[in-house]
Amino acid sequence: MDIRLATSDAEIAACYPVMSELRPHIAEKQFLSRIRGQQDAGYRLAYVQEAEAMVAVAGFRVAENLAWGRFLYVDDLVTLGSRRSRGYGAKLLSWLRDYAMQEGCLQLHLDSGVQRKEAHRFYEREGLGITGFHFAENMASIKP
Repeated sequence: MDIRLATSDAEIAACYPVMSELRPHIAEKQFLSRIRGQQDAGYRLAYVQEAEAMVAVAGFRVAENLAWGRFLYVDDLVTLGSRRSRGYGAKLLSWLRDYAMQEGCLQLHLDSGVQRKEAHRFYEREGLGITGFHFAENMASIKP
């Protein structure tokens, strides 16, 4: 199982069918430009390819803050529904850990929606702990 960074337009576009399972609100025609825009801020896209198709992808970035020091943050981690429970997610997470260590990161972080119970079981099984709550506010709903 080979894991690579998507750098070409073709590689990024080929990740869309997998990513759309996690981010269905992003239209295919917007996907490449959204990824390219995020890459300017350090976002990277890794993928697992089997035969001719992508089967798992992870979007992540390396950053630094006062709370965690240097860390790798996983924005997106998804395996095609038809390919789950075959070890792709675990291998991708292991690759992300190795990448974080190579980059001098002290920690690896990710958030997961409260409704994603199966994902939570996977993360806990893989050694990640629940360490806090994530709060958010939709700025479009605030009236000037």
